[in-house]
Amino acid sequence: QVQLVQSGGGLLQAGGSLRLSCAASGRTFSISTMAWFRQAPGKGREFVAAIRLNGGSTIYAISVKGRFTISRDNPKNTVYLQLNSLKPEDTAVYYCAAGSPLATWASEGGYAYWGQGTQVTVSS
Repeated sequence: QVQLVQSGGGLLQAGGSLRLSCAASGRTFSISTMAWFRQAPGKGREFVAAIRLNGGSTIYAISVKGRFTISRDNPKNTVYLQLNSLKPEDTAVYYCAAGSPLATWASEGGYAYWGQGTQVTVSS
C-alpha cells in the first residue's frame, strides 16, 4: 500500500500563485508515476499533470500548460504542483494520485492510490 498526504491549498485572488504538496509513504517502490487531478463543483474529475518518478518526464493538460509546474523530490517521496497565474476556473478540489499507468498517464484508472484532496478557490 501507498499512502498519500496532501498539503497546501486555500483561497486566493486571480493571478496569484500557490504550491501543493503530496508526500508518499509505504511501498513507494511500487509506483512509477505521480499525478494531479482536480474536480470542480458539479463536474467530473479531470487530469492536470503527471510526472515519472524515474527520469522526471512530465505531461500537462492543455488548460494548465505554461501556468502549472509539476516536480518531484525523490529523497522526500514528495511531488509538488506549482500553480501560477491562477484563474477562477482553476477553482476545484485537487487530488494527488500515484500508480504505474501502462498506457496514458492522464487516465484516472492508471492510479491506484489517491490523496485526501485539497480545496483551491480562486476569486475574480
